[in-house]
Parts: sequence; C-alpha cells; structure tokens
Amino acid sequence: MLAKYWKKIGLFILIVACIFNIMSKLIRKVSLNTELEASATYVNQTNQNNDKNLDE
Repeated sequence: MLAKYWKKIGLFILIVACIFNIMSKLIRKVSLNTELEASATYVNQTNQNNDKNLDE
C-alpha cells in the first residue's frame, strides 16, 4: 500500500514542512521599529566609545 501512495505521502510531508517553516518565520519576525531602535543604540554606543578613545 505504501508503494502505491509514496508520491502523495511525500508531497503531503513536503507541504506540511513548508507551511511549518513559513509559520515559524512569521512568528519569530522582529518588527521594523525594534530593529531600527537596536541599530540606533548600537551606532550611538559605538560613536561614544570612539569619542572616548580619541579623548584619551
């Protein structure tokens, strides 16, 4: 019986895996606002560290 339906079973498994992958990416998606705030904080910290190094 498995030999008769192996293509359909494989296609079903592939579709379920793709849906699971897409859903996990949508759930873990970071908002643009959060990403921009994190980038701005990083740039500010880097600039402050560079200014401190230049003053020494």
